[in-house]
Parts: sequence; C-alpha cells; structure tokens
Amino acid sequence: MGPSSLEVMEELNSVTVSPLKRRVRQRRGIREIIKTKLQRNLSCSGPKLKRTLTGFFPVVKWLPKYKVKEYIWGDLMSGLIIGIILIPQAIAYCLLAGLEPIYGLYTSFFANIIYFFMGTSRHVSVGIFSLMSLMVGQVVDREVYLAGFDLNEDGTKNAFGLNGTEETNTTVVNLKIIAINMECGKECYAISIATALTFLAGVYQVMMAVLRLGFVSIYLSAPMLDGFATGASCTILTIQAKYLLGLKIPRHQGYGTVVVTWINIFKNIHKTNFCDLITSAICIIVLVAGKEIQDRYKDRLKIPLPTELVVVAVATIVSHFADLNGQFSSSISGAIPTGFIPPKVPSVELMPRVAYDAIPLAVISFAFTVSLSEMFAKKNGYTVRPNQEMIAIGFCNIIPSFFHSFTTSAALAKTMVKDSTGCQTQVSSVVSALVVLLVLLFFAPFFYALQKCVLACIIIISLRGALRKFLDVPKQWRESKIEAIVWLVTMSSTALISVELGLLIGVVFSMICVVVQTQNPKASLLGQIEQTTDYEDMEEYDNLSPVPKVKIFRFQAPLFYANKDFFLKSLYKATDLEPFLEITRRRKLARENLKAREKAAKKTDSVDQTNGDVSVSLISKDFDFHTIILDCSCISIIDTTGVSTFKTVLKDYKEVDINVILACCNTTVIDSLKRGSFFGAGDKDMEILSFHTIHSAVCFATGTTPPVNDSSV
Repeated sequence: MGPSSLEVMEELNSVTVSPLKRRVRQRRGIREIIKTKLQRNLSCSGPKLKRTLTGFFPVVKWLPKYKVKEYIWGDLMSGLIIGIILIPQAIAYCLLAGLEPIYGLYTSFFANIIYFFMGTSRHVSVGIFSLMSLMVGQVVDREVYLAGFDLNEDGTKNAFGLNGTEETNTTVVNLKIIAINMECGKECYAISIATALTFLAGVYQVMMAVLRLGFVSIYLSAPMLDGFATGASCTILTIQAKYLLGLKIPRHQGYGTVVVTWINIFKNIHKTNFCDLITSAICIIVLVAGKEIQDRYKDRLKIPLPTELVVVAVATIVSHFADLNGQFSSSISGAIPTGFIPPKVPSVELMPRVAYDAIPLAVISFAFTVSLSEMFAKKNGYTVRPNQEMIAIGFCNIIPSFFHSFTTSAALAKTMVKDSTGCQTQVSSVVSALVVLLVLLFFAPFFYALQKCVLACIIIISLRGALRKFLDVPKQWRESKIEAIVWLVTMSSTALISVELGLLIGVVFSMICVVVQTQNPKASLLGQIEQTTDYEDMEEYDNLSPVPKVKIFRFQAPLFYANKDFFLKSLYKATDLEPFLEITRRRKLARENLKAREKAAKKTDSVDQTNGDVSVSLISKDFDFHTIILDCSCISIIDTTGVSTFKTVLKDYKEVDINVILACCNTTVIDSLKRGSFFGAGDKDMEILSFHTIHSAVCFATGTTPPVNDSSV
C-alpha cells in the first residue's frame, strides 16, 4: 500500500509553492440581465442610430472610402464577366425552377443590387443558384400539379381537361386555390408559388438573424453539404436529360425522382427529337472543350472564356434562321418580354401551403452564403459579420419576391470567378446588375428562338464540379471513413429519395455519427516518458515506463449519460479489476471459509464463537497497483450521470483498498463535481482528489516530492 494521505500532504506543504486560486465571478440574476439588455437595446441616441444604420447598410461605411483608381478596374472587369455569365445561367436555371426565363433575369438583377447595400463580403456573388432553383422547382411543380394544371411545358390545359379560364367544381383541389388559378393561369400561378416560397424563406432567414440562430449552420458539416450538393446535382442532371433528347415528360412528383425519371426516359426513348439530340451533342462538346481549355490555361488567361454566352448566341441565331421549332418541333424558350412587370405582393393564401418547404430553402441558402463569405474573407484578409450576412440574404429574398423573383443564394463558381478577375468590392455586383438590366430592357426578345436543350446543356456542364466529388471518395475514405460514410449516405438519400429528405437524413446521420464517436471513444493507460514529467498512451508510443503501483487512465471524450457504461467497461478492462466482482469474490470466499471453520469446529467439538466473525479484508488479493489516476484532460464536460459515475468509481475501488484521484480537470468539470458533492461536504477532500497535472498526482500517489511549479487544485 502507498503512503498515507497526511504524510504526503505534510511533505507537499513543506515545499514553497504559490497556490492557484479560482477567481470569484459575480453572477448576475436573470432579472438584472434582462434589464441591462433592454436598456441597451431600447435606448436611442445619435451615435447608436448611426451604428445601427451603418451595421444594417454596410455600404454607407465602405463606399465613402472607395479608392477609385485602385479598385475601379478590377470591379468593372469582374462585374462585366459575372454579368455575361449570369445571362445564360439566369435563363437556363428557370428550367429547373419551372418558371419563365424572364423571372431568372429579375432574380439576378435584384439580388445583386440588394446585396450591394447590405452584404459585408467583398467577393461573394449572390444570385440565381442551381440548387436553390431545383428546390424551388420541386415545390412549384408539386403545387401546380395539385392545382390541376398539366405539368407538360407545352400543355395548355389543366389535368381536368379544362382551359385556364374555365371553372370546375372538382373536390380534389381547394376551391380557394382554384379561384386563384383561374385569375391568371398556369404560369402566373407558378410564379405566385415561387414568390410566396421566397418571401417566407427570406422571413425565416431574417428571424434566424434576429434570434441569433446562426448556430444552426454548424450542424451542416462539410461532408454532409458536399454529399447534399452532389446528390442534388444527380437530380438536376436527371431532370435535364429529357431536354437533351427532346422528350416531353412531366417532372415526377414524390420520392424517387431520379429512378422514375430515368425509367420514363427509356420508355419514351423512341420519341427522341434528333434535332435536339444533335444540338445537345454539339453544345456539350463545345462547352466541355471551353471548360477544359479554361482549366488548363487559367494561369495565362486573364479573364474566363465566355463559352456559355457564345454557345447561347450561336445556337439562337442558328435556331432562328433554320426555324428549328417549325421544321423539327424543337422546344424553344419562347417570348421573353422586355422591361419590368409591375410589383405584386406575394400571395398570403399560398403561404400556408409552402411554409414547411421554405425552411430547408432558408437554411441551405444562408449556410452556403455565410460559409462562402467567411471563406473568401479569410483568403483576402478581412472579416465579415455572419449575422449581417443572414440579414442580407434574407432581404435578397424578401424584397425581390415583390418583383416576381425566386430564392437566391451565394454561388461558389461565380464567387471564384469574381475573386480571380480582380474584384475588390461589391461595386462589381452593381456592374453585373447593369449588364442584366441591359438584357431586360433591350435584348431579351432576341432569345425567343433559343432551344431548351441548349439551356439544359449549360446547366449540366455547370454541375462538373459537384459531380467530380465522386472521384474524391477513395481519398476521403482513406482520410476519414466516418466522413466518407456521411457523404455517401447524404448523397444517396438526396438522389434516390428526395432533396428535402436527403438534407434531413444527412443532418440526422452526421449528428448520429458524432454521438456514436462520443459513445465509443478511445480509452488507454498512460506511461511516463523517460526523464520527463510527461505521460502518453502506452499503446501508441514505445519507450514509455509504467509508473510502479499506479495506473493512469485517460478517457478521450466528454463523460455523460450515453457513454458512462463504456467508461466503466474501459476502466475495468484497463485496470483488470472490476471492484464489484472482487467484492463479491471476497464475500463468497469469506462465507466458504466460515463454513469450513464451522465444520472443523463441529468435528473437534470446540467451536470458538469469537472466530465466527470473519473479515472480508482477510480474504484479500494482492494487486500490482494501489492508485488509479483518471486523466481528465480530454473530458470537456461532465453531466450529473458522469458525476455519479465518478462517485461510484471512487466508492467501489475504495472498498478494495484502491485509491482513485483525478488530474487535469478543467474548470467546467471541477464546477460540476463541486455541485455534485464529489469532494465531500465543503469540498474538504478536494486537495487529495484533484490535481492540475498528471505528474503532481503521480507524486502524491507515490509519496515523492513534485517539482516546485506543480500543485494540486
């Protein structure tokens, strides 16, 4: 057995050390905290009003400091390039959203203008985004279908065989919604759904910013977001495949869109429009070649190649003069009006139908925007305010929803282009908006003859980055199997079930993986590094010396109700001693010994009554250690169940004459142990149960003198 606690404490006290004392923090009551916050937030003064305005509109702060000679050329160049890229993408992504091309141009214009005033990032490009367009399109198509309209793009009648202006007394669809439909027909109803959805998504984002709920994004891990984007890209590719072949197949409603759509494509493959097929093949070859040239010579090329715009322009001219629509029944974009449609308040009647659908839109939109803002701010050496970014993207959805626009987000590809082409500030967004405005006012009608298969090609080629993630799976598997599994599960569920459920499954599964890792963490015994006061894992390192008569146990996770059983099993296995079983063994041996003595006494007829009281300690077993040190350096938090577990360990091992002491506890763990009375009444045993370092605990257990700079808690 080791030396007594009093002897060791006397030896320790003989060493002159500076005791470490906790600071006493004054904890304010809830009433005082609320009163202080109300006084701070509800008070009004000139400086506070100025801070609020500059915080809400960051442009007021940075625009007066704009260095024209230094910034203007980079902003002009990047703004023009992004504007050129936006035009074909804005038209193309409307195919995903199930809307007319003009609404994509509106969305790109208003989002850039509003973010210029409210954003804190200098480089982020906010506007139309393929993933947002897909999620909006799924909701739009579902509601259009439920309202009784034909989902076929060329259809002019609804599912009940009635024109958009005829009346029906069907009981399948709500009469109020039918009344709304009858006012403007399918296209008007579709944009009404999109604007109501966008308005709610923006409101949710602003509410999240006001309530400081930005922490929600931390549950969207990078592997989960990558898997979600890749799965959604598979869905987008599948939806656009019918345009490449010129097939008129309604978008599938419900789960399994990818599987069902491909089955329908192969069922109707004999109806392929060869004009669209040939056009698609040519466009894909040109677009891929342009992208490959861009990637190979990006260091030499000062600006990105406007491949999409060239393809759109040439395809439109060829389609117009060859009359591909009239001669070969090729699907075209149709008339795109110039100017702006009068603003309209989003339909309040439709909002209850899309209230739940707006939640994943809001979360994904702000998650991409905030993550991109922080990434490019760090790269370029400035800071952004995530909460203001949420407000900015929220108003980029709320305000444009009154102007026939749909949900927006920051887009990685366009943001990278802005950064690589010399963008300095959000003045570039104004330039991009002006380019889109020129198309809206003057050039929109020229895209009348543009084939839809060309737009589908642009969308599919834009997915190259996300689809290339499949090539990274083996590398990711080697680096982290858990993250690779999260990616695969999220991608598969998004592609094979639905985008919304894929997001939910991805979040839940990634959180389950975190819980599983904390439930089964690594636990090990430590040994001393020779000629040092440091200790490390004996399973991972060589040349470590075990401390005589002392076991040092490290548990590498928080200790809470979910992993307390694993903690106990790991401790019993590491020490090769389970106190309860040892106590049971001793009691059993004591009873057997007592019975043997009684039998022997009966035979000799001389039973000594005093020998009947047999102590359990007489049947003891010699162990190769007398103290267990629990290294708590990796235990960040401990709940009440964990405190009870520590108490149980201390009590059980004490019954078999094994001391248990703690080392390296952080203040959070110490406070939890104090609240749970682990150190006894008035924390009287704290000095002999808890130490700042493993070495000071070892010195206490072995009765040696620690270094002067070591002390107990």
